[in-house]
Amino acid sequence: MLTPLGWGTLAASVLLYAAGFLLGYPEPVVLATGGLLALALALAWTAPRPRLEVHREVTPLKVPRGEAAVAVLHVRNLGRLGLSGVRAHDRFGAVEHTVDLPRLPRNTPKVISYPLPTDRRGEIPVGPLRLVRADPLGLTRRVREYGEAVTLLVRPRTVDLPVPPSGRAHHLEGPTSDNAPAGTATFHTLREYVVGDDLRHIHWRSSARTGTLMVRQLIDASLPTTTVVLDTRGLTEPAVDAAASVAVAAARAGFPVRVLTGAGPLAETRADADLLLDRLALVTAASAPEAGVGQGVGETVRLARGGGSLVLVTADPAEAGRLAAARRRFDRVICVFVGDQPISAPGVTMARIADLEALPAVWSRR
Repeated sequence: MLTPLGWGTLAASVLLYAAGFLLGYPEPVVLATGGLLALALALAWTAPRPRLEVHREVTPLKVPRGEAAVAVLHVRNLGRLGLSGVRAHDRFGAVEHTVDLPRLPRNTPKVISYPLPTDRRGEIPVGPLRLVRADPLGLTRRVREYGEAVTLLVRPRTVDLPVPPSGRAHHLEGPTSDNAPAGTATFHTLREYVVGDDLRHIHWRSSARTGTLMVRQLIDASLPTTTVVLDTRGLTEPAVDAAASVAVAAARAGFPVRVLTGAGPLAETRADADLLLDRLALVTAASAPEAGVGQGVGETVRLARGGGSLVLVTADPAEAGRLAAARRRFDRVICVFVGDQPISAPGVTMARIADLEALPAVWSRR
């Protein structure tokens, strides 16, 4: 296909030829002939369809913000002749990246790598990949797409933190095991029997009264839950990184973790740090209408289940000051305040940081 320069050359050649023919001057005809000859040679250059084996992989597909991720392009020329003048055009979100490929000898694999942008948290679509072969004058080109677009997930950055202590033991028998789906330690509720339930947990008196098999659901009440509340109004990257660090620390230690925002629950898991990082990678700042419907972090904290540790990550001094009201419902209340203002709240452990690098030292002191 003709490029904009090629179409311009064609139009100019036609005009020059018409002007030379009508005015009787040979010079415009010579120029027009040269332009048409250049177009013919350019079309002959790009007319053969290249036989290429192309594979592009993105590694890793999930990466912390700011760390390296690369696209690796494998190209093999399956044609009978060498190939040159090929460019790879790859798209990262709204940005297009161009790579000039070296000459591709016959049946010789080439490997080219180029960095991907990881400075912005979230999902970044990569591709589709287009290979473009143009003539040396840039008059014509042949474009072909290879493969499909993939998604690079840029997660929050994290630092190593100790798990916040809950402040008291929740069960006199101490930790047991919570790996079984039904739990192991303490009676929680009755529910209907499903295939696979342990028959020893059937509550026969309730089953006789209701006419339906009922089983006792047991939970391990000894493991404290870490509840992380992220204030998404005026959201900053250090705030997301801090929330991710606290949640991941508890999950990697095998404790239950809940992550909440002003919009509601974000994730609830135990020992699945990857799930927490994937969900936090997609958190965005709360819009003004969302913040105005009464679902701010204060309401989220009030409605959250009590017990264990509560960690609020915010840049709003007012939210930090209101956190003392939750002190009676949680064993330990911590506020990670992202900012430089001096703040305090009765019964609340304050950890004030300006960036993620300051969190480990402040966290350990508190």
